[in-house]
Amino acid sequence: MPPAVLERFAELGRESSTLAVLRHARIAERMGLSGTDHKALDLAAREEGPLTAGRIAQLTGLSTGAVTGVIDRLERAGFVRRVRDTRDRRKVLVEILPMDEEKYAPLFASAKFAMERVLERFSPAEREVVERYERELADAIRADIFDSEDA
Repeated sequence: MPPAVLERFAELGRESSTLAVLRHARIAERMGLSGTDHKALDLAAREEGPLTAGRIAQLTGLSTGAVTGVIDRLERAGFVRRVRDTRDRRKVLVEILPMDEEKYAPLFASAKFAMERVLERFSPAEREVVERYERELADAIRADIFDSEDA
């Protein structure tokens, strides 16, 4: 890979990452959450059924102590509730509560609109390449984050 190409993509990635963090911090604030709480909720909501705090820690890469604080704040804000495991009453699970889609949809509307406007500028074949790039980059970042924890 030519160094100039790598540098251009690194700079684009850096700017994109910063803007994404700022956008999601603003969305989180409007939801009454911190950025970390918002993203932990997003990751947990993608899973099937209630989760243990340990599973949320695995999904987020946060310590179990930090996850306890996240769950406390999400519970106070009305996004989750703690429930007893029906198979093992000693175990506490975190259940994601139904979200008021109408209330929160406007927070994400501008991002969706911007994405649509940009994607319309690309042919279907170009969008496939962009999608492949995004998926492979996400996979590489995920592996870097979670595989490096064991090192």
